[in-house]
Amino acid sequence: MKILVTGGGGFLGSYVARQLLERGDNVRSFSRGSYDMLKKLGIEQKQGSLDDFNAVADAVSGCDAVIHVGSKAGAWGPYDEYYSANVVGTENVIKACQQHGVDKLVYTSSPSVVFSGGDIEGADESLPYSDHYLSNYPKTKAMAEKMVIAANGDKLATVSLRPHLIWGPGDNHLIPRLISRAKAGRLLFIGNAQNIIDITWVENAAKAHLLALDKLKPGANIAGKVYFITNGEPKKMEFIINMIMDIYELPHVRRHVPKRLAYAVGLFFEKIYDKLKLKGEPLVTPFVAEEMASTHWFDISGARNDLGYNPDITLENGAKIYKEYLRKGGS
Repeated sequence: MKILVTGGGGFLGSYVARQLLERGDNVRSFSRGSYDMLKKLGIEQKQGSLDDFNAVADAVSGCDAVIHVGSKAGAWGPYDEYYSANVVGTENVIKACQQHGVDKLVYTSSPSVVFSGGDIEGADESLPYSDHYLSNYPKTKAMAEKMVIAANGDKLATVSLRPHLIWGPGDNHLIPRLISRAKAGRLLFIGNAQNIIDITWVENAAKAHLLALDKLKPGANIAGKVYFITNGEPKKMEFIINMIMDIYELPHVRRHVPKRLAYAVGLFFEKIYDKLKLKGEPLVTPFVAEEMASTHWFDISGARNDLGYNPDITLENGAKIYKEYLRKGGS
């Protein structure tokens, strides 16, 4: 098949594109920029913005399926930017698929669409969407996911995957922020760090997208559904963070700050950043405070049963792979 991967130059998108290429598919990437990594692999690249329908339609043209990974992520930023990339962008992808007769659309969502703060313990896909959001990212991802699922029909089959806290070599979001703050002596646990979370090795997350693609067609069992994707290894926050510190040979995090204090400081930072139109991202936000202090892990039996998903790389093996990646000059 000829498959378009939006966000193919990004962290998860590049792994999806490589896995498709390795198994013999013809891969096209659509991103805002051009990437030498994709060029070296021989992957066709189209440049443009997700909120530009003509650019999206041009990228979709001639493809048999679309894996829509591209989005604006992060815990902080103007609503208009998130809406433009995540909602308008997804609407454009759906319309382009319909216009060009593409019958398979796999969407990358996020478990944060069901997160309102507080604990989530082993929840499955029956958990409803949040009734209020602490960040523009999950708010707009939920809006986009609802559109994707609503678009499922007899001509276009859609499915949405919710990979949780993706990590691995090439991560340009989660791990770099942790390491930067750790090296600056500013990384603290919020709460007692005994809350349970699950994370997802990037190659496992990418594999789930290929499995969904292969199972997807109009009328298929998975069409019109959503699936949580994780490593299936819930651990304490303290264990996860200090595992990452060990990979980078940094001291373990020992200091804690109460959740209520972190939440209050986050509110203060948000107001200051918003009022003064400051660049960058606050040190902490209410969303980050809740996410760091809450339990959130998910039941992935739906993905196991319907997609045939089975995480190949464990946390332990992932840590070894990451260490070797750093040893060879990775960052």
